[in-house]
Amino acid sequence: MPGIDKLPIEETLEDSPQTRSLLGVFEEDATAISNYMNQLYQAMHRIYDAQNELSAATHLTSKLLKEYEKQRFPLGGDDEVMSSTLQQFSKVIDELSSCHAVLSTQLADAMMFPITQFKERDLKEILTLKEVFQIASNDHDAAINRYSRLSKKRENDKVKYEVTEDVYTSRKKQHQTMMHYFCALNTLQYKKKIALLEPLLGYMQAQISFFKMGSENLSEQLEEFLTNIGTSVQNVRREMDNDVETMQQTIEDLEVASDPLYVPDPDPTKFPVNRNLTRKAGYLNARNKTGLVSSTWDRQFYFTQGGNLMSQARGDVAGGLAMDIDNCSVMAVDCEDRRYCFQITSFDGKKSSILQAESKKDHEEWICTINNISKQIYLSENPEEIAARVNQSALEAVTPSPSFQQRHESLRPAGQSRPPTARTSSSGSLGSESTNLAALSLDSLVAPDTPIQFDIISPVCEDQPGQAKAFGQGGRRTNPFGESGGGTKSETEDSILHQLFIVRFLGSMEVKSDDNPDVVYETMRQILAARAIHNIFRMTESHLLVTCDCLKLIDPQTQVTRLTFPLPSVVLYATHQENKRLFGFVLRTSGGRSESNLSSVCYIFESNNEGEKICDSVGLDRRASEKQKEIERVKEKQQKELSKQKQIEKDLEEQSRLIAASSRPNQASSEGQFVVLSSSQSEESDLGEEGKKRESEA
Repeated sequence: MPGIDKLPIEETLEDSPQTRSLLGVFEEDATAISNYMNQLYQAMHRIYDAQNELSAATHLTSKLLKEYEKQRFPLGGDDEVMSSTLQQFSKVIDELSSCHAVLSTQLADAMMFPITQFKERDLKEILTLKEVFQIASNDHDAAINRYSRLSKKRENDKVKYEVTEDVYTSRKKQHQTMMHYFCALNTLQYKKKIALLEPLLGYMQAQISFFKMGSENLSEQLEEFLTNIGTSVQNVRREMDNDVETMQQTIEDLEVASDPLYVPDPDPTKFPVNRNLTRKAGYLNARNKTGLVSSTWDRQFYFTQGGNLMSQARGDVAGGLAMDIDNCSVMAVDCEDRRYCFQITSFDGKKSSILQAESKKDHEEWICTINNISKQIYLSENPEEIAARVNQSALEAVTPSPSFQQRHESLRPAGQSRPPTARTSSSGSLGSESTNLAALSLDSLVAPDTPIQFDIISPVCEDQPGQAKAFGQGGRRTNPFGESGGGTKSETEDSILHQLFIVRFLGSMEVKSDDNPDVVYETMRQILAARAIHNIFRMTESHLLVTCDCLKLIDPQTQVTRLTFPLPSVVLYATHQENKRLFGFVLRTSGGRSESNLSSVCYIFESNNEGEKICDSVGLDRRASEKQKEIERVKEKQQKELSKQKQIEKDLEEQSRLIAASSRPNQASSEGQFVVLSSSQSEESDLGEEGKKRESEA
């Protein structure tokens, strides 16, 4: 006999859509078996009725044959040969009638009894268990819905205890009912074979016995075949008994082991959070907006498949794509007074989804799993091992590490020496060259015990020094591409380039050095490590406007300028060496934590694969700004020279007029008159005469 398909009793507690789908297949199989066995029962009942009719008809035939000689036919009524022959036939048929009566009794016992018992007992048991399981499943769903609606702000211990107890009772009832239902369906796979083979075996044995009574020439091969069938039926019965005993033991063990899992929010000390997962599956409540302020929550089964988050409702054969979570962002959120909610935002920021987990453990595991998948760790050969190393590195990131020189030397190929006075040109540095950090440690890059700011402080509630007030941005609503009207000159009117990017603020901290891109790399490492350690997944999304004058962070919804960074104060910018979505820049401002008047703050952002483009735009705008200022300085210098030349010409004209006036005889006095020139006029006159002499000499 081939192997028997069985439902996995161990997966009844999880109650996944795959298990429900497999259960649906077994239920369809049970329905098909029920329909088929009803038809087979009707056919065999017809055989039984026909056999009874045949037995009665045979007996009637024998009786009629005996009465042949008593008949008076008009022609040939005195045929004694025919009468004696029919009498002999009557004896044979009477014996056959007795055999048919015995056959009818054997068919009733060996054929009709097994199939009737299977139809009336086993199939009805399956239907009863199905109804009980459906009721238990509906009660469990209702209990889960009440538990999910528990208020986070207005907690009532009595209500919470009643709802939790209801969830425990309904889940236990569903689990036990489901296990017995699965056991009955698995047993049905054996019983259907027995119910098919036993009636046929009884039918054939009755027929053989019937034929043996009439003939001794029965085929031995057929007897051997039927014997083998009988042996197989016995083997299946023994296997069924053993498997039923094993399943009953499994049910008892699972009932004991699964008792703590009936609680919806288990104790985290007994069930610790696994932060190294790259695959996860389970039920989540998904928020669906039905209007401007109204929404509904649907409970569906979610699972990860590669870089995709899949969802599957009960009754569906397969899951559907819910969201592409490659390069996505995930964070814990507060939503509609519900606990354990988190939000997933796609890499382009166009799609987001809010989901609710059942417990704190599931909440943290879902966030960590999606965060690991977002980093594409699942593409490696040992994803969980790599995820563990990444998380361990994040935990160790806050511990001071060796100097950059030691770290760089460890990564340098063997045999390659480092020049002692090498100088490199950084693509993000605004100076011509910067000395390489030969012996620069972490303390010389980042100030010790520097606090990290993970969110943008709105200029309405707190002004950034040297930023918002200096540019008069306050909380005023601005057009990201410049403003016009009102008779005032827009601050971006003279800008050559305007570029807008979507960025997410990761954090900022004060640094002690601003002349090497390693400062930006080290700041990225510390901010990302701090976010991983403290489970900070929330990021503020903004529009970064890059102009020739400044960098602006604009609220995408209200168009309010959150922060303004003067472009001349941006002294350094760089993109992450591996993850090109990360970039940062160093802003030199007045004041700060240091004792000097100037301090440097490094800001780190995440973009949509546009980190290098943003840095290039900042460099291009700065060069354009410097070129524009250089042009203005040249124009101003030319204007001053032109004004000076006009003044010289004006003084020369005045001097010529005075000389001409003094040379007139009618205006000269006896005492003599002279003209007093100012010092500037005399100097200009001397310069004019020297210029004329040089021209004559040339």
